[in-house]
Amino acid sequence: MSEVKVFTLEEVKKHNKADDLWVVIHDKVYDLTQFSQEHPGGSTVLEEQSGGYATEPFEDVGHSEDAREMMQQYYIGDIAVKDKENRLKFTSPFTMKSKNASFQIGLCTLYEQWFSC
Repeated sequence: MSEVKVFTLEEVKKHNKADDLWVVIHDKVYDLTQFSQEHPGGSTVLEEQSGGYATEPFEDVGHSEDAREMMQQYYIGDIAVKDKENRLKFTSPFTMKSKNASFQIGLCTLYEQWFSC
């Protein structure tokens, strides 16, 4: 059994372009560079999440079980424990724009643990 590779958020942040596109979904790191052009929702939506956490947008879309299974071929490792613990401190600019006003002014500091504010 091979050892799982662990990436820091700093490493993931470097992969934030269309030709080098990583995302973190449920604390797992995926290299979606090759998949982005095939993505049914278009490559732009993936590019907007590149280099950061994409769990919320991924779940908001309601992906099928087939889509979730297909993701496994792009799995490259896990996010580092220190970054799992600190993930609420990081929000990509795209994700911040999508959250409601109460989150943006700090009233919902545990937004990731709630379904809505």
